[in-house]
Amino acid sequence: MARYRTIDQAEVKGRRVLVRADLNVPMKDGRVADATRIVRFAPTVKDLAAKGARVVVLSHFDRPKGKRVPSMSLSPIGPELAKATGLHVAFADDCIGDVATTAVGGLKDGQVLLLENLRYHNGEQANDTGFIKQLAALGDVYVNDAFSAAHRAHASTEGLAHVLPAFAGRQMEAELGALSAALDSPKHPVMAIVGGSKISTKIDVLTNLLGKVQVLAIGGAMANTFLHAQGISVGKSLCESGLAETAKDILAKAVVANCEIVLPHDAVIADGLKPGVSTALCNVSDIPADQMMLDIGPASVATLKQRLAGCKTLLWNGPVGAFETPPFDQGTLELARTAAHLTAEHRLVSVAGGGDTVAALNAAGVGDKLTYVSTAGGAFLEWLEGKELPGVKALSRG
Repeated sequence: MARYRTIDQAEVKGRRVLVRADLNVPMKDGRVADATRIVRFAPTVKDLAAKGARVVVLSHFDRPKGKRVPSMSLSPIGPELAKATGLHVAFADDCIGDVATTAVGGLKDGQVLLLENLRYHNGEQANDTGFIKQLAALGDVYVNDAFSAAHRAHASTEGLAHVLPAFAGRQMEAELGALSAALDSPKHPVMAIVGGSKISTKIDVLTNLLGKVQVLAIGGAMANTFLHAQGISVGKSLCESGLAETAKDILAKAVVANCEIVLPHDAVIADGLKPGVSTALCNVSDIPADQMMLDIGPASVATLKQRLAGCKTLLWNGPVGAFETPPFDQGTLELARTAAHLTAEHRLVSVAGGGDTVAALNAAGVGDKLTYVSTAGGAFLEWLEGKELPGVKALSRG
């Protein structure tokens, strides 16, 4: 993991501190529906304000494509950030230009200002030097606390780090510390659970993990492709049959890497993915032609729980069944609760990430019971792939 400076090393009293957050949170009827990212960002704001910084918060929201879209304004986020920090949060109707300059100029030590959606300007996603210069003119110090946007080389996530003294915020520091402990220097044995619908989206993840974990459990619909590659008929289950050779290649590489791949051996099946549908249980080799595998069965759950009990570190990305539609959530929920139990007993360091994974953990009531749960989606996935994240690289020092 690259070395970087944190806000503990930053001189911020009386200085304008540009803080990149990811406040792209779920909304419903114009109000924040899930404030998790805001709550996790709050410690950085509180720490900087307590040190006498003039805190200027930057963030994107949705995809306005360089235009002002009222429904994508950050203005509703201000009150939620104020609630999470216990501080007054002012709002400016733009992130550059006279409006932003005047608002920032009016800040006193310890005060907080939220600027409007960065993506109202095309220069943000283009990492445009002119836009970077306009943002930089508003600050003296740059803090990146948006790990979930660190896989994008945008003006506020990467460009600013090259023109202002750059530091990692509290959440960025926590993310990097947890991820490094789980993959760069973990306690062995290491197990990874990788689920989801398509192997095509996670080929690089699986390939990278082969040389880093001792047990790789593959679940969700992507497991169907691996079963198909082994000559097992999966009925009308979602299956990327065109990637059978890729699956075979991954299985072969696992043998060379001495990595045990665990696939489901029993399944909860139905004739379609819909609430209240009639279900049955069968061996994966006996799935009828008119049925779909929609969750792993109890024997497969028992196997994974046994493997978990024998490991010291867990990485988790993706549910092992169609958890959004009960009763196909049972396998994922039971594994989540087992991971939480082992973590509570200090037998397991557990790190999970990805939108569906976080939703599943919350549904199981254990969203705060693992060692670390990342709010990042794409960035967490690219980290699992072994890729260098531009926003993190830009913070590195030597």
